[in-house]
Amino acid sequence: MLEELFTHLTVWHWLALGLLLFGIEMMTGTFDLLMISIAAWLTAAFAALAPDSLSHWQGQVLFFGAASVALFVLGRTVLSGMRKTTPEHPTLNKRMDSLIGQRGVATSDFSSAGQGRVKIGDTVWGAETVDGSEVIHNGDGIVVEGARMNTALVRKSA
Repeated sequence: MLEELFTHLTVWHWLALGLLLFGIEMMTGTFDLLMISIAAWLTAAFAALAPDSLSHWQGQVLFFGAASVALFVLGRTVLSGMRKTTPEHPTLNKRMDSLIGQRGVATSDFSSAGQGRVKIGDTVWGAETVDGSEVIHNGDGIVVEGARMNTALVRKSA
């Protein structure tokens, strides 16, 4: 019975199997089924291009098995770096951290406590001087050295 099922394998069966495995891979994200779906597509090409003496159902199943094992091992060893998750950008969704190193202009005189307002890009931010002793006046250039909560820690630019 199983032999009768395999006797009628065509290129379309392998393409459909590859698409099915690829669809499952997209839902699971394991990367392993991707390799096996590629093996199914390679088997479809084998079934279409190989001479009839090699492309009977036993040859197709043998080719699929060998290609699946080879691609699976390749995916687990050589291409293992693709399986690792990449960390997000270090300042993604961290607006204040992304300001570090930016240059701007003081929009007010800083108080004796070292607090004032600065314009960085098109936004005005609350700011403090880094060491608290530096005098910054309206219009002075600044550089952001750090951030605390939603306050930029700045120093006068040279």
